[in-house]
Amino acid sequence: MIYSIGHGSKKIEDFLKELNSFQISYLIDIRSSPYSKFNPQFNREMLKHELEQANITYVYLGDTLGGLPNDRSCYVDGKVDYDIIKEKTFFKEGLERLIVANKKDINVAVMCSETKPEECHRSKLIGQELLKHNISIQHIVSPYKTKGQITVMNELNKGTNLIDLFNEEKSFTSRKKY
Repeated sequence: MIYSIGHGSKKIEDFLKELNSFQISYLIDIRSSPYSKFNPQFNREMLKHELEQANITYVYLGDTLGGLPNDRSCYVDGKVDYDIIKEKTFFKEGLERLIVANKKDINVAVMCSETKPEECHRSKLIGQELLKHNISIQHIVSPYKTKGQITVMNELNKGTNLIDLFNEEKSFTSRKKY
């Protein structure tokens, strides 16, 4: 099963409780830059240490699945364009690692900093691409509580269809300019 989680400003104890409630074996850090100025408990080294203490393996894939790639061709008018990213070899390789984990029935959670899944590339990019492989990512919202990918996308689109009049899937970009 593939889960997603955002750390936001959570206490590390609460974060670990959420992961443990779903028996997460691997935390896959998909932040392009695995550091937080405001929440240093989630800086790469500190987080890895805390996860090891909780018997959860830390894996960094922000270079392949991160929402702010180094590849400047992924940006249009200063915004990240997810339609461009999903065609990149680096992204496909990172996504394939999640697909393999799912096939092996390994409980993994992809993690980013954004708490709300509907505002993060975990749902708008990764979750949507996993659906194409019949994998519905489960977004952790609290201990023992998740929202499915389709629910999150319905919330993002306020219940409107993800397919437009011309039978094309809606595309997404990041909210911000970079």
